Amino acid sequence: MAGKITSLLDPTRIVLTVQSTKRTAALHEVARLLDGHPDVANFAAFYEELLARDRLDTTCLGNGIALPHARTEHVKKIVMAVGRCATAIPFDANGETVRLFFVLGTPKSKPGDYLAVVSALCKLLRDPADRATFLAAETPAAFIAALSAVESKLGL
Repeated sequence: MAGKITSLLDPTRIVLTVQSTKRTAALHEVARLLDGHPDVANFAAFYEELLARDRLDTTCLGNGIALPHARTEHVKKIVMAVGRCATAIPFDANGETVRLFFVLGTPKSKPGDYLAVVSALCKLLRDPADRATFLAAETPAAFIAALSAVESKLGL
């Protein structure tokens, strides 16, 4: 994977006030930020694969975080959108709730990139104090700055 998680983020693809209170609606609200992304060749097909993957197995990482993702030929390189909810959304049958969504699309041809992103995100999101900072960020730019600070701290 080239670069850090923050290199995948763009303030226009981060929504800190997800309005939806249901899992699939929230997922759509965040994923649609990738509609029109130059590296998403076919958003509708990517979104269908994202939903299919999400139905297959929970994408909840725990601690109020979900990583809905699709490995697909409909993206040219890794794309990411982030959504944050004011209140936790019921996410799976285990009773997990989610406030942070990291929606990820990765090219099918590069499974190593996908694993590198997931590994880096898990490291970034491990510390409860850091998660609190991400949940408190007031703007998309502040959210990216908070992630960047944690990347630096962890040497990612």
